[in-house]
Amino acid sequence: MRPFQVSDQNAVYFLTLTIVEWVDIFTRREYKMEVVDSLNFCVERKGLEIFAWCLMSNHLHLLCRSKEAFRLSDTIQDFKKFTARKILGSMEKESIESRAKWILKIFRERGASQSRISNYKFWNDGLHAVWVESAVFFEQKLHYIHRNPVEAMVVEEPEEYLFSSARDYSGKKGLVKVEVY
Repeated sequence: MRPFQVSDQNAVYFLTLTIVEWVDIFTRREYKMEVVDSLNFCVERKGLEIFAWCLMSNHLHLLCRSKEAFRLSDTIQDFKKFTARKILGSMEKESIESRAKWILKIFRERGASQSRISNYKFWNDGLHAVWVESAVFFEQKLHYIHRNPVEAMVVEEPEEYLFSSARDYSGKKGLVKVEVY
């Protein structure tokens, strides 16, 4: 098994998806909601089962798997392509992001350095996939995901953070459909 790769397309994995240069792109409500909507689409239409998630300013954590008829790698690749296209399109058209020129310049420079990229590079390559091999490891990653905004001093308690499944685990309705473990 290669490290940080999805070898079993239907196993549970802890994934970390990061933005190029760790740019704080998810500071705008509109961009966060693109991720939320795309995750829900993947749950409804692409067989993604999400057990936990947390969207921070420059990365996304997922504890998830794909249903039998789907491939986790393909689903996440489609998710990354779609969210990048939507958010970059919004940045190019709208003036809600004061840092748009600077951010687009970074993404353009990273895209130019790779032959297969025609314009912008938004997400870093890969999924940083870690196979969840036991219930204990699952619980550790679940706790880690939910504590992320607390450790970043965004909120005091995990369930206060809107862009996380911690709300679902505390009995509140979250923004993304999750399978509470």
